[in-house]
Amino acid sequence: MAREGPTSTPAKPKPQAAPKANAAVKPATAKPKTTAKPKATAKPRATAKPKAAAKPTASPKPKAKTQPEPKAAQPKARPRAKGPGPAKPKNKVRATTRPATPGRGSRPSALAAGSGGVAAPVARRDRVVVEQAAQRFAERARARRRAIRRKVAALVAGVAAVAGLGWVAFFSPVLGLDPQQVVVVGDVPVAQVHAVVARHAGEPLPRLDTAALRSEILAVHGVKDARVVRDWPRGLTVTVTPRVAAAAVVAGDHVLLVDLDGVQLGTGTAAPAGLPLVEVGDDPRALAAALAVVGALPADLVAQVATISAPTQDTVSLALVDGVEVVWGSAEDSALKVQVVATLRAEQTLTDVTTIDVSAPRRPVVR
Repeated sequence: MAREGPTSTPAKPKPQAAPKANAAVKPATAKPKTTAKPKATAKPRATAKPKAAAKPTASPKPKAKTQPEPKAAQPKARPRAKGPGPAKPKNKVRATTRPATPGRGSRPSALAAGSGGVAAPVARRDRVVVEQAAQRFAERARARRRAIRRKVAALVAGVAAVAGLGWVAFFSPVLGLDPQQVVVVGDVPVAQVHAVVARHAGEPLPRLDTAALRSEILAVHGVKDARVVRDWPRGLTVTVTPRVAAAAVVAGDHVLLVDLDGVQLGTGTAAPAGLPLVEVGDDPRALAAALAVVGALPADLVAQVATISAPTQDTVSLALVDGVEVVWGSAEDSALKVQVVATLRAEQTLTDVTTIDVSAPRRPVVR
């Protein structure tokens, strides 16, 4: 007869063994364990080891056969000892290999343990991908920083270069005006023009106001027009148009040599050869009209004019060297009047003409 311990109880009929949920112990392709037959309660086996508490479930349906996965190495089951033995306490439960519940963001440990070594390479591959992505992001960040530094350096260098060139061009003596490199072209008092230009000696050419310098040169006596051109790096070329005497205006016992603008260029006791003698009153408009007529005459006709009389601006008349008087009138339509006078003077039949009136050039009168 078997010994009965203080904690031994009749063994309950064994329920049908259900497949354990932990796939790490038995793969999915393992055949379901056959249902164990309940043993008689009359003769309980004292040597029966209590199994882990498992809820009775329905018999699992056999799954469809799939490609068998490599089985993980499992420890061999200890063979049961035959014969009666001391009954183990009921509350002592066999340790299981069930892993803890996986946390968020981690892979189940069952995948690593029961997939036959497949999850470990996957985890390593994911780690490598993450590391490579981090390296790429870091390299991109470094590239962006390098690009920004290059742009800033280029901008600073450009600003410095522009500032340096501006200082050299506008403030340094490198491009300063040298009076020795100034060339004056024209039949004018060259010394006076050089004296005007010398006031700007040392001034950088980019800052030199050529318009203002031209106005200063025009103030020189005898200069009608001037053109100032920079001659890099430190010189100037000044082209001057001189004033030329066009008439001799009677002023008492002497004459004033004036150009077509009425600017006095000199004095004399008599009119120089080739210049008409102009007799006008005190009206400056009469002098302007007489000089306008002189400026409209061609050179060959000017050589034939002895005197020009202009009591008023509308009563200008010419006395030719051959004694013919030309009544000119005002200075209007002077070009047409010149053509009429030239045509009448070329007419061979008008040999005894003493007066040609072209004050109305479209209806000339010959007397």
